[in-house]
Amino acid sequence: MAQRIPFFELFEGFAPPIGLRVLLTDARVTDVTVEQESRTMALALTVLQEITDSERTLLEQLLADRFALNGVRISLTQGGFPKQEPRPSNAGGGARKESSAGKIIMGREIKGHPMPMSELNPKAGNVVVEGKVFKCEFRELRQPGMWLALIEMTDYEGSVIVRKRMLEKDVAPLRDRVSTGMWLLVAGTMELTYDGHDMQLNPRDVTEITHEPRMDTAEVKRVELHLHTRMSNMDALTDTGSVVKLAAKWGMPAIAITDHGVAQSFPDAWHAGEGKIKILYGCEGYFVNNIDDRIAIHGHQDIGFSDEIVCFDIETTGLKVTQEAITEIGAVRLRNGEIVETFQTFVDPERRLTPEIIGLTGITDEMLRGAPKLKDALTAFLAFAGDAPLAAHNAEFDISFIRAGCRKCSIPFEPTYIDTLILAQNLLPGLGKYKLDIVADHLQLPQFNHHRASDDAVPVAQMLTKFFPMLEERGVTRLQQINNEMLKLRPLGSKSNRFPKHIILLAKNKAGLKNLYQLISLSNLKYFKRVPIIPKSELIAHREGLIIGSACEAGELFRAVADHKDWEELKRIASFYDYLEIQPICNNRFMLREGAARSEEELRDFNRTIVRLGEELGKRVVATGDVHFQEPEDEVYRHILLASKKFPDANAPLPIYFRTTDEMLREFEYLGKEKAYEVVVTNTRAIADQIENIELLPKGKLFPPRLKNSREDLNRLVWDKVHELYGDEPPKLIKDRLDIELGGILGKYDVVYMSAQKLVQRSLECGYLVGSRGSVGSSLVAYMSGITEVNSLPPHYRCPKCRHSEFITDGSYGCGADMPDKNCPECGTKYVKDGFDIPFETFLGFGGGKVPDIDLNFSGEYQARAHRHAIEMFGETQVFRAGTIGTLAEKTAFGFVKKYLEENGIQSGAAEIDRLTAGCVGVRRTTGQHPGGLVVVPDDLEIEDFCPVQHPADAEDSDTITTHFEYHCMEDNLLKLDMLGHDDPTMIRMLEDLTGVNARTIPLDDPDTMSIFTSSKVLGFENDDLLGPTGAVAIPEFNTRFTRQMLIDTQPKDFNTLVRLSGFSHGTDVWLGNARELIVSGTASVLETVGCRDDIMLYLISMGLDPKMSFKIMEAVRKGKVKKGGFQDGWVEAMQEHDVPEWYIESLAKIGYLFPKAHAVAYVMMAFRIAWFKVHEPLAFYATFFTVRAKAFDAEYCCAGLDAVKRKIREIENNKDASAVEQDLMTTLEVCYEFYRRGFHFDTIDIYRSDATKFTVTEGGLLPPFISVHGLGEAAALDTVEKRRGKEFISVEEFSMCCNKLSKTHIEQLRALGAFAGMADTSQLTLFG
Repeated sequence: MAQRIPFFELFEGFAPPIGLRVLLTDARVTDVTVEQESRTMALALTVLQEITDSERTLLEQLLADRFALNGVRISLTQGGFPKQEPRPSNAGGGARKESSAGKIIMGREIKGHPMPMSELNPKAGNVVVEGKVFKCEFRELRQPGMWLALIEMTDYEGSVIVRKRMLEKDVAPLRDRVSTGMWLLVAGTMELTYDGHDMQLNPRDVTEITHEPRMDTAEVKRVELHLHTRMSNMDALTDTGSVVKLAAKWGMPAIAITDHGVAQSFPDAWHAGEGKIKILYGCEGYFVNNIDDRIAIHGHQDIGFSDEIVCFDIETTGLKVTQEAITEIGAVRLRNGEIVETFQTFVDPERRLTPEIIGLTGITDEMLRGAPKLKDALTAFLAFAGDAPLAAHNAEFDISFIRAGCRKCSIPFEPTYIDTLILAQNLLPGLGKYKLDIVADHLQLPQFNHHRASDDAVPVAQMLTKFFPMLEERGVTRLQQINNEMLKLRPLGSKSNRFPKHIILLAKNKAGLKNLYQLISLSNLKYFKRVPIIPKSELIAHREGLIIGSACEAGELFRAVADHKDWEELKRIASFYDYLEIQPICNNRFMLREGAARSEEELRDFNRTIVRLGEELGKRVVATGDVHFQEPEDEVYRHILLASKKFPDANAPLPIYFRTTDEMLREFEYLGKEKAYEVVVTNTRAIADQIENIELLPKGKLFPPRLKNSREDLNRLVWDKVHELYGDEPPKLIKDRLDIELGGILGKYDVVYMSAQKLVQRSLECGYLVGSRGSVGSSLVAYMSGITEVNSLPPHYRCPKCRHSEFITDGSYGCGADMPDKNCPECGTKYVKDGFDIPFETFLGFGGGKVPDIDLNFSGEYQARAHRHAIEMFGETQVFRAGTIGTLAEKTAFGFVKKYLEENGIQSGAAEIDRLTAGCVGVRRTTGQHPGGLVVVPDDLEIEDFCPVQHPADAEDSDTITTHFEYHCMEDNLLKLDMLGHDDPTMIRMLEDLTGVNARTIPLDDPDTMSIFTSSKVLGFENDDLLGPTGAVAIPEFNTRFTRQMLIDTQPKDFNTLVRLSGFSHGTDVWLGNARELIVSGTASVLETVGCRDDIMLYLISMGLDPKMSFKIMEAVRKGKVKKGGFQDGWVEAMQEHDVPEWYIESLAKIGYLFPKAHAVAYVMMAFRIAWFKVHEPLAFYATFFTVRAKAFDAEYCCAGLDAVKRKIREIENNKDASAVEQDLMTTLEVCYEFYRRGFHFDTIDIYRSDATKFTVTEGGLLPPFISVHGLGEAAALDTVEKRRGKEFISVEEFSMCCNKLSKTHIEQLRALGAFAGMADTSQLTLFG
């Protein structure tokens, strides 16, 4: 054996006596041989502690017995590990020790120096590492008393798994004191993992150490005005809350959030920065200058259209003005619409021409031999031009080369010039493309030799003779009038060549925030083209309250600077912005790789130019980081994201992390100390000072829509129902509770209740029950107004005749359904039993401080109509779908990481892969819509008073408009109608239609129905080897094998226990490892354990704790806060003082999430009713289940009989790689199996009688519909039923031709299922026998 395997990894299920187990904890198996024939095993062990001969003999006997061997022979070696010094007496536990290195958690003080994790290997032996914990897990193993400690840590050069099997007493210090985010120093031994595919560190000593993070030590701090979070689509990784808190910790006065085209980080930034730092709400928009991006007339000279204009063109060796040279200049003089003179000269480029340029222009090296040098050629051209304005097509290109040449030759050049390209784009908006030859052809100009300067200058002049009359028709007669006219035409012109630039928008105040939201909405709904585009025309219209910055290298201004546009043009562009932006050189170093800049010094010159522009225009210039991740070491995560998008330079270094003030000052030292301080500190703070402290959304203030008389109607509905059920003088308990509830609802939330009430009543009128979700059933007002069926009062009897009532408040019953039957003592009528004992506080909190969230389950068949009714109620323009944000999931991120490592030939262990994956998780990928959520805006406000809107998933062709924020961000402010489509109400409707039974009259204490949760006897069979002892198959809430096992463990006999089980199954860390162990061990009964959140509050109050403290403990536990951070100070002591058992307190500390009792009651009520039909109306039940809930009914398998169904179930069970479709099929097959066990059968599909989609009840069985045929969809099934109407078919061929949406495969499947039994294949008559 090449490796040393920990003894208990090899023999995981082996449990020797505790004394022997301790001796074997650090033992390693170095060799093992098993003789098959003799059934003996030879084992070589290396141990740290001495094992006596008697202990070895005992171990050999125990192993032989455990593994049914004839004999075991063990050879022992002691001290096989690297020599270690004696352990401290409290190793593995005891009081925390302080050392120079930190706080000792396990073992002794570590004195060695840590090595980089990237250098670790399985043969490294004893090592010391230090790093940050990013994942930790401590779990109990199957072997009694043994735990596995697993810690993953990183030094950002590599990562390592720290893994050790330990006794419970030894693991306690690690489990209690190690958490993610802390830094550890660990000493131990490197070894291979059990499977040999990875390595791990077996820890010996563990110490918590302090790690000094980066700090901003500057006396006066800068402000970051350009920062991207994870909401910048697959581009940035900055965690919003983390970076805001870091900026506040550093002492920065403000921080901006400027994601690409979105505002979806605003809520997180608001919550993280509240009271600590000013948040500057902004956006880096995709900006299209559709007004004056390229003006037609440059310069100030003014002439009439008949005056002289020199039209010219140049040919060059390439496109980049900084790298290429002029080869030819051609020009013509235009006067009174006539060409009166021409000019042409070649220019010596002082280099050889490339074949591409020779092929394009026809100019050869031979033609340029002896041509004038650049200075002579330019001097001659300018002498020809004289004082006349110039004109060219795409003039910025030609002028830039002339200007660069004049600068090089020290020739003055400040021309006025006309760009015929811009004139063409604005005067010929429908043309689409505007190359010189295309425009000339459109204007029917004479043919010319394109790509020769001497020839191209002529059509430029001829274009002007066409364009000037068009302008004169618009009242334009002089050169300097043209640009103003172009401003009117430019927004209407072609957008095809307008590639969006970047622009920074910051909201100065609330008005600016609304304008920002409106721009984001418009960019998504009206102008979306690959990205959400903001046209300049819209920006001008919504500029109030906004501060506009020039953005990064992708901004309009920087691009103009990099393109070497003339100073006047740069000033014109810069004048639009409120401040100008420069960034560190490293941000733009990619321009060197792409050839857009020649050197880093040129990149600095670009920034210097922007600084000079700011000085001349009196505009502030600010230094920003264009932050895309928080820490320098996070850069690798962005490489992975960019690689997933196939960027060729994904791995190129781009350290755009969140810099401190001093780091930024060093980046701009080349500007001089004073100027660097000005752009980094003074100006960024000045911009931030212009911006108000904006409250993103008013806390706890609801802006409900208006419903006429909602307050009066709700109050009337409630008291009318109370009097109907409990008489004219209802019990004080009811009056007191309603006074409390209505006091918090009327005038604040009555519209919320009445809108839900109207939707529920409309559904009931259409014949569909509505189930409630969440904690709305905690509200008695919701019950009395008809929103929910859950009566939250304590268990009680009420008389349906005389309205007398009796309440049981001693806790002896958890719900009314479980009380014994009783007659009214006043009139002798049989009592109605009701009440589920749910406190109102779980819905609206103490004093009604929470905004109500009413969640409803409508039938899936009815959901669309319910949504339509909501829109009709509040208005088309006021109702929006609740938006969702789809982020990068762990599974997808893992795939990106694996591919990135493979493509780059990087070998990484599991820990490093886990780190890289975790770093990428949570980045925004797309948006979507909540399956049932609608958001309603009051008619006196607009949605942009709260957030922008968009289409889901950037679907330009979608009619759906969703909120830009996820709804929970606005749940305190806007009414949300959560109306999911659900199968249970659909099942109830179909069951009622088939049987005529009103489901609401079904008693919740029916003994036969209750019995199926423990036994299938009432169904006609018992203890089936496949289905188990219960009859809960196909019952909602209890259908899965997990919940059926729960039924077996708890043996529920009453409705209250079923409610508790529903809570167990929906909670996190509530059942397994918690309640189940307490119940199975006999520590507590089912009803004593915690199943739902309300149980905590009710129990703690019953034990004497303060109600408000009980509520707070419940809230902290149900959200998992106690599990993550422990109980608040004083809570444990308070519970202990009131005799709350320790097991109960420990159980609370394990819980990750708790289900509301009202939700559980609503679900179980629906489930119990459906179960009643299963017992009492079985064929109707199975017809309904197979129609509504069966995800994968396949007639080939399901209709093949009991034995075939059982075989298929076993086949899927034994397939470890069963697909999701096969898993769904197995669930359906289980129900089919039970169906057969009860003596029912499936009829053969009948081409005349089978329904398209629904199973039909027949004598002793069911007739399957057409969609039960594999692959036969609903549309084809409906078409078949429609086309067969009134027909009789004499052959399969005739049926196939009539029902032509059925494929040949479908026909063959129907044939195999016996649907065509006795029918001829074809309709042809035969003449010969």
